Amino acid sequence: MSPIPPEPVLTIVFGLSAAALMVLILPFKVKKIEENLEPFFLVMGASVVTISGLGSWKLVLEALKAPVVIGSLPIGIFQVVLVVGLLIHFFNVPFCNAILSLAKKLGPGLFIFLLITVFGLLSSVVSVILTACLLAEITAALPFARKDKIKLVVVSCFGIALGAVLTPLGEPLSTILVAKLTGPPYFAGFFFPLKVFGLYMIPGVMATALFAALWLGPKISLKTGTVVTEYNETIKTVILRAVKVFAFVAALVLLGDGFRPLIVWYFAKISPGILYWFNTISAILDNATLTAIEIGPAMSLPQITGIIMGLSIAGGMLIPGNIPNIVAAGRLKISMKEWAVIGLPMGLVMMAIYFVILYIL
Repeated sequence: MSPIPPEPVLTIVFGLSAAALMVLILPFKVKKIEENLEPFFLVMGASVVTISGLGSWKLVLEALKAPVVIGSLPIGIFQVVLVVGLLIHFFNVPFCNAILSLAKKLGPGLFIFLLITVFGLLSSVVSVILTACLLAEITAALPFARKDKIKLVVVSCFGIALGAVLTPLGEPLSTILVAKLTGPPYFAGFFFPLKVFGLYMIPGVMATALFAALWLGPKISLKTGTVVTEYNETIKTVILRAVKVFAFVAALVLLGDGFRPLIVWYFAKISPGILYWFNTISAILDNATLTAIEIGPAMSLPQITGIIMGLSIAGGMLIPGNIPNIVAAGRLKISMKEWAVIGLPMGLVMMAIYFVILYIL
């Protein structure tokens, strides 16, 4: 990472603050931007690294590599989205029939509860990327009204984001967390996230699943004659969606690095409770980048807990906050505004509940 000036530079602070407001406001106010989030975020990512003076060819290469590489493995979100999309394209009839059959046997409420619970916990083992792709395709296949699909996806993504933290296999956030705390005093290993956060994350996954089941289950009817939503995706559409996901992830890398000065200058001495709320910024920034910047062995366990819990919950509020959000929104063509209507209030309520649990009780 490029060096950051030790003291705040007012021009950089004002420039990055203005860019942050644009990222938060314009997708809701300008229709063209709402319909073209990926190029908009790429432009904003390039802008913030320029403002902060951290732009470099190395960063550009990192941004281009991030969507196609996980760790040292030559596979990433771009390939998974593309392959799963192509498989569903060629085998959509048996896949959709199997999903509908299972949903009818279990009933809407139980099906939704098990879907979110299983996928939430599974995301810590098979990776959040694959889980998100399967969630998106299953939701697309269900014969639900569009508004109910959006509700199901948003709530599910909160559950998946919580579950993915439990092991380094789940998502980059956990991998970086363990890597940063490998030495003293924590000596973090593979099960460190599960030991520290399992008490909060596992009940959280099940609570989101129960909430969705009670909220949506009674409204949905799966009668015998119900048929799945007609599959109308072309190969071109599948490939284009993977490219858009590539662009979105690359943009998040640039945004995360570009906003790094603000985070470094202002978060270091923040108390655990405030740090928890500070990380609502993960609604628009990559939480793995924020983890890499914020977490260190000198921090207390309450501070670390506040950071990770804040990042994990707030990431569900808006589409850019988490990989599952990006994948699912792309597959179901969910706009930023449609996501925010559900994600923002739900995220704030969850943040408030966990704040009471972590810092008051």
